[in-house]
Amino acid sequence: MTIMPSASDRKYRRGGPRVPLLPSQKCSAAAEEELREGGLDGASFSGAVFNVSTTVVGAGIMALPAIMKQLGLIPGLTMIVLGAALTESSIEMILRFSRASKSATYSGLVSDAFGGPGRTLLQLCIVVNNLGMLVVYMIIIGDVLSGTWSDGVQHSGVVEEWFGQHWWTTRSSLLLLTTLFVFAPLISFKRVDSLRYTSALSVGLAIVFVAITAGVAVVKLIDGSIKMPRLMPELVDQASFWKLFTTIPVLVTAYICHHNIHPIENELKDPSQMKPIVRMSLALCSSVYIATSFFGFLLFGDQTLDDVLTNFDGDLGIPYSSLLDDVVRVSYGIHLMLVFPIVFFSLRLNLDGLLFPYAIPIAFDNRRFFSLTSALMGFIFAGANFVPSIWDAFQFTGATAAISVGFIFPAAIALRDTHGIATKNDRLVSWVMIFLAVSSSSAAICSDIYGIFSSEKDVGG
Repeated sequence: MTIMPSASDRKYRRGGPRVPLLPSQKCSAAAEEELREGGLDGASFSGAVFNVSTTVVGAGIMALPAIMKQLGLIPGLTMIVLGAALTESSIEMILRFSRASKSATYSGLVSDAFGGPGRTLLQLCIVVNNLGMLVVYMIIIGDVLSGTWSDGVQHSGVVEEWFGQHWWTTRSSLLLLTTLFVFAPLISFKRVDSLRYTSALSVGLAIVFVAITAGVAVVKLIDGSIKMPRLMPELVDQASFWKLFTTIPVLVTAYICHHNIHPIENELKDPSQMKPIVRMSLALCSSVYIATSFFGFLLFGDQTLDDVLTNFDGDLGIPYSSLLDDVVRVSYGIHLMLVFPIVFFSLRLNLDGLLFPYAIPIAFDNRRFFSLTSALMGFIFAGANFVPSIWDAFQFTGATAAISVGFIFPAAIALRDTHGIATKNDRLVSWVMIFLAVSSSSAAICSDIYGIFSSEKDVGG
């Protein structure tokens, strides 16, 4: 059955009804939009689970053990579970209000509630959030492959360790090769379901990291070289108390995947499966997060660094330590390479919506598709290689944009309630999400400002 488009979806090409596998000759421009969004129907349940899970589990997983170091295990693990529950609620509201408004895109749903300006603001937030993530992913991939400097100490990359210093083991050369032979083929797909196998591999590599961390931690726990980690936070002064709040933005944004929900749903054989798909994906991601947090903090204790991957740069105190270090770093680097295209998918989709809101669907315009893809890839490559200070800008915009996409917009849609379907629980959850979003953004921005001024003071001193 074809769902009639809402007024907001008819106004723009960005939204439209779900169309049959073989559309009729009278298929409208709005119906063609679904082909642009998701291609022909037919994505599987498992493929959708892996695509949602890969959207969720990115670089943030490496910051979770440090969160446990700040909060202690009990509050930290509780926050991870609550974050998953809150994310499920926000996505459930998006899906329910999308059905009521007959919107097949996130931007179409926001347009139904807040008009064109709201739609543009959402697309801008998604572009800023995803662009920042992809630049950071490429920076981390460069660190893993070619190494980096931290506090005056050089951390060698795996390729440099294996093959020595050559022109082709430099950071720029390795990232160029990665872009040409890994990213370019994967970001050329016009359907998100085409990434289901790489997404499955990406999730598998994240589990490999968890398994190695857990194995090393259990071995060292048995031989008595480590002890059980702290269960509660250690508050020694006022500064340590306020530092607890800097963990909120990481936990709140740990499950952001809202920008890919509609593209994945639009490709399903049975779109009504999207709710159990989201639930299973969040359960899988929560399990990975909990295991990473627990075993990472158990293994390294108070020596846990902000990026636990850096802890795998030395002797783990067990046989084959060097081999395990390399396996962890390589698996994580490949994991990020496979996360990259699925985040890029929604980035390209929303930037196209900002720049060409009335053009034909981008999947039917090869020139625009490849031009926009090339321009975005060029910007990301340049930002990761030649503009190291670009991270400072994304620190301020990234957390705010991600929180807006994940919580502020869903909450605002429920509170606006243009179709009169919001429940009392929806309104309560919406106000909780807005409170967490505002407090998280404020904590993130204040922490970033403090960090920048502190580093400048240290340099000046």
